[in-house]
Amino acid sequence: MAHLLVTGGAGFIGSNFVHHVVDHTDHTVTVLDKLTYAGNRASLAGLPDDRVNLVVGDITDAALVDSLFANADAVVHYAAESHNDNSLNDPRPFLDTNIIGTYTLLEAARTHGTRLHHISTDEVYGDLELDDPERFTENTPYNPSSPYSSTKAGSDLLVRAWVRSFGVQATISNCSNNYGPYQHVEKFIPRQITNVIRGIRPKLYGAGENVRDWIHADDHSSAVLTILEMGDIGQTYLIGADGEKNNKTVVELILTLMGQPADAYDHVTDRAGHDLRYAIDSTKLRTELGWQPQYRDFEAGLAATIDWYKTNEPWWAADKDSVEAFYASKGQ
Repeated sequence: MAHLLVTGGAGFIGSNFVHHVVDHTDHTVTVLDKLTYAGNRASLAGLPDDRVNLVVGDITDAALVDSLFANADAVVHYAAESHNDNSLNDPRPFLDTNIIGTYTLLEAARTHGTRLHHISTDEVYGDLELDDPERFTENTPYNPSSPYSSTKAGSDLLVRAWVRSFGVQATISNCSNNYGPYQHVEKFIPRQITNVIRGIRPKLYGAGENVRDWIHADDHSSAVLTILEMGDIGQTYLIGADGEKNNKTVVELILTLMGQPADAYDHVTDRAGHDLRYAIDSTKLRTELGWQPQYRDFEAGLAATIDWYKTNEPWWAADKDSVEAFYASKGQ
């Protein structure tokens, strides 16, 4: 039985990973989470106390991080400031968490010789034209377009440098857009789902032509566990499930699945620097490590996600009004 340290494990994709580990392995987990607005104790509710322990703290706290690394067999680093709109409003927290926080973890991994897997995003590659047949690969040059994606790109480069310069035992994964349970209502899919539940018309940025490559959070979790167990040190793996959909299609599908007219949404002001298209080529992960996504039907995965938000309103209700007030102040 291994003991994992999971940073950001009370956030969206981090908590999904913790649930996946509990369901599919015998590992024990310590979660290190600052419990900012994006972290939620309730996302870990129901997990066995003898296998999951939550430590509230900051990944920039070197003493705390060092003490937790001393007892960990491996570390999975999800903790990040990750919302593009927030990074445009106030970039500084993204520098603190994504750059200094990752540096702090790398130094602890260097001291203790601990295996580290770093979670990143496809947004480090910038965007693709809507009619471009290409997809991102591990060799795509970095071209970030926001404070969020630029700090994630910087954190990736730190990991690569610590592997090469100091022999840190690390891997990196860059994943496409996740959806599923436990995602904060500020994000695109849960915002539209909870709008419909509340009787509010969904909101679509601009013309809604921007394309995202959607993957269910449980598929992301299984890919990360595969890389942690089988990945080659120093390598980067792209995680994707061939789920390209434009935002207009996603909003209309949400409305249809929830029994509403497909056109019952409002167009709102487009977000600043809105990337056009993300698309992941996960061939390396599939061919070298044998991983395959299980949620191949986006409509079915989205329907299950809608059901989760319907049945877990206490989890998200407290944040909904403030999120909508924030977007209303921006005309979105």
